[in-house]
Amino acid sequence: MPALSQAFPASELWTLPGGLRLAFERRSGPGFAFDLRLPVGSAHDPVGQEGSSGVLEEWLFKGAAGRDARALQDAFDDLGVRRGGGVGPEATRLGVSGLLDDLGASLRLVADVLLRPDLPENELPVLTDLARQDLDSFQDSPTDLLALEARRVTFPHPAGSPLAGFAHPPSGTPEGLEALTADTLRAHLEAYGQAGAVLGLVADLEPEAALGLVAEALGSLRPGRQPGAEAIFQAGQRVHVPDPDAEQTHLSLTAPGISPGDPRWLAWQVALTALSGGSASRLFHAVREERGLAYAVSASPVLLGGQGFLTAYAGSTPARAPETLEVMLAELARLPQGLSADEFRRARSGLRASVVFGAESMRARAGALTRDVAVFGQVRPLAGLRESLDALTLEGVNDFLTDYDPVSSMTIVTLGPSNV
Repeated sequence: MPALSQAFPASELWTLPGGLRLAFERRSGPGFAFDLRLPVGSAHDPVGQEGSSGVLEEWLFKGAAGRDARALQDAFDDLGVRRGGGVGPEATRLGVSGLLDDLGASLRLVADVLLRPDLPENELPVLTDLARQDLDSFQDSPTDLLALEARRVTFPHPAGSPLAGFAHPPSGTPEGLEALTADTLRAHLEAYGQAGAVLGLVADLEPEAALGLVAEALGSLRPGRQPGAEAIFQAGQRVHVPDPDAEQTHLSLTAPGISPGDPRWLAWQVALTALSGGSASRLFHAVREERGLAYAVSASPVLLGGQGFLTAYAGSTPARAPETLEVMLAELARLPQGLSADEFRRARSGLRASVVFGAESMRARAGALTRDVAVFGQVRPLAGLRESLDALTLEGVNDFLTDYDPVSSMTIVTLGPSNV
């Protein structure tokens, strides 16, 4: 097996004069991948204009630097690149991957989209109508409806905040979409700039060459703003959303977790992997394998407002939903008792594997670079992350779990034909 220093190359982190942070990792090969994270998402929509970020992201690609929408798409297609991204609660992301010779041109196209968008006003009615259709589709998706209601109950809009917060999807709300205008969206675009922005780049370039390409393309990006949306957790809430026609009852559980900067972060990740990390995990075994209560059950970490939260989900038949909830709560309540040696070993091995395999793809690694800088304030070297996982002990994880009691402040939201 190659040495870690060879398998996991060193990363560079620079800050452009305007504030954009560039995380770069050199990797041999003919391709490149970059992931640009702008810290403006649906939670930062202005109150009364919910949907601003989602519609604006679509509008930006309706023409730039004199190209209409078709010509802009053709320009990307002519390079043969793959493009992705979208709007989340706290960020808008633009990702591109392709052959190394096209990196400079790809960066310049993204710069055109952000700096020189045409923003044709005749496209706005079409885009807002598409957003309304997306909202309508929520009515056909109980899991989406549950997630939306869980966010509304668990993280309600802070009184007096000018930001809409976490209680609506990126598509917005019917009232918010109705209030959008070309002027309000152009004003919203001013937040999209270098402040708080991160670009993760993986390519076979000398570091100085990579920095030069990014600075040339994006160095003149507007200053922008880094708005902060508060995620104020409402503990101990219990809400049922009636859905008489539903064939299943869906359950959402949310509790405080560990923040990324906390030294207990990795111990928490090991505990969550033991709880819900495959067919040997506690939830899967207790809920599905042992009792056959639910086909789908899971738990995962969620980051909002710089804080970590545990979320758990299951979908069960209405008759068995109360027992499903009871078993899930029992498994969560068992966490302070600690993990067994076998659970610890499997969970740590699973996290190790995810570190290695997550670095294999250029696109995944570019996204990981961006996430590390945005969440942890630095690039976590893969070799160092492996070493930190190796340094974890069963005793250390169980010492952490002794004081971790998610059930005492759990908020529970259910959706289905009858209350649970």
